[in-house]
Amino acid sequence: MSNTGVYLRFLGCFAVWLIIWIAPLGLAQAADIKDIRMWHAPDRTRFVFDMDRGANFKVFTLSNPDRVVIDLPQTGLKAGIPRQGSTGQFIARIRSGRPESNTLRLVFEVQKPVRYFIQMLKPVDNYQYRLVVDYYHRDTVVDADKLGQPAPSSQPSKPKKRTGDLLVLIDPGHGGEDPGALGKTAREKDVVLAIAKRLKKKIDREPGLRADLTRGGDYYIGLRKRTRIAREKQADIFVSIHADAFKNKNARGASVYALSQRGASSETARWLANKENSSDLVGGVSLADKDNLLAEVLLDLSMTKTVSESISFGREVLSELKKIGRVHSKRVEQAGFAVLKSPDIPSILIETAYITNPTEEKLLKSSSHQDRVANAVVIGIRRYLNKSGSIYAD
Repeated sequence: MSNTGVYLRFLGCFAVWLIIWIAPLGLAQAADIKDIRMWHAPDRTRFVFDMDRGANFKVFTLSNPDRVVIDLPQTGLKAGIPRQGSTGQFIARIRSGRPESNTLRLVFEVQKPVRYFIQMLKPVDNYQYRLVVDYYHRDTVVDADKLGQPAPSSQPSKPKKRTGDLLVLIDPGHGGEDPGALGKTAREKDVVLAIAKRLKKKIDREPGLRADLTRGGDYYIGLRKRTRIAREKQADIFVSIHADAFKNKNARGASVYALSQRGASSETARWLANKENSSDLVGGVSLADKDNLLAEVLLDLSMTKTVSESISFGREVLSELKKIGRVHSKRVEQAGFAVLKSPDIPSILIETAYITNPTEEKLLKSSSHQDRVANAVVIGIRRYLNKSGSIYAD
């Protein structure tokens, strides 16, 4: 068992008493909870307890009513407990108490069967220590990148055939407790969500197209889950929206990325490891009944074609972005971004501007510029689809 986290199924229908001691962090000084933050996603609620020091913690569950209890020795509470009704779909309310004079107890009253994952995170960037508590529905398959464990064989089984308009899946980067790149006053997660929502509205008005979002609010989604959503929804193309950052504030301009060949090769190996669940790749090819050599050839062909299509797609979008502002690179760059690794969905990542550049930060916060970026992407999408024969030309 990891000394930094706990991952258990909560059994709410009968009494359960599970006690887990987390290994000491070697910090004997008293800690204080300075702030409590919450993020509510469709499939998860996250509570973040910001602390000035790390602390040991003990977790157990109780029933009648169902509760998850966390005890933190040598810990004080200097933040207000979230009010009842604000704690999301899984938790009815949170209470605090002191079973012993030197121990803080946090009690989560559970209102439906859940899985939970609890971890103490060390300081990073602008964050101090954080006790992070995630609640999921009991039947949720938790992302491997979230748990820090090897990726399971969790690719979706053969999906139902989708008919109708072509689907563009828009992926606003970051979200929730992950703000992304930071400008003087703007956060990447906010501006890219605003652009993504504008882009969705514009795509939905295009004949033959419709759009969906990986996230529609301020919450975080794991990188692998973003690509899994694309496959589950049977997206035809995938667009991830970001804002760049650099230590030199003079850096500026938009960029467009497709998957690198090295990234494609590593992804081939990953998919082959999960080939028993890898269905409906390009041309309806399933790897499940193929020997290793044939499966590798078929998947390499699929990945090569997808990378080529992604570069073509990226070129059309980049040519439109050039018309509305400076670009950082005049060609489509290639990198091993995890969100670009769907083997049969043309995928690009757009760095819309440098949020660390004061001039471009103002543009990113501007509704008119956000609209211009969304327009450029829509035109690029339409041109790519027209050239690829996916929809009729204008």
